[in-house]
Amino acid sequence: MSDTPNVTPSKPAEPAPGTRAPLSAVDLVAFVCELFAFGTLALWGFTMWPFPWNIVVGIAAPVFAVLAWALFVSPRAVFAVHPFVRAIVELLVYVSATIAWWSMGNAWIGLAFGLVAVTAGVIAGRRRLS
Repeated sequence: MSDTPNVTPSKPAEPAPGTRAPLSAVDLVAFVCELFAFGTLALWGFTMWPFPWNIVVGIAAPVFAVLAWALFVSPRAVFAVHPFVRAIVELLVYVSATIAWWSMGNAWIGLAFGLVAVTAGVIAGRRRLS
């Protein structure tokens, strides 16, 4: 009889409860895109509307985007939704920021932001699904 134990392979250990894997470069780019989108919506609201409405829209547009992000997209989202619903909400925030740049007359900034944001979102989303 052999002295070696009978060991069966098991799947790799996952992070302990309450912790998560360390951040990667893709996560940082996605976070910067989120902040840029929120800042873009605030800039759009404050600059593109006449006086009494610029205060309202400049505050309300990013607040609604942050609220949607916190409810559905954030890592600690309030509602656990299907990954495709999460992707649609994320895409709506990015599209609204892109359209805001276009309406401000900076189509190239909007196009560049949209390209970077969607690419980072797709890569991060694929990593979350795997």
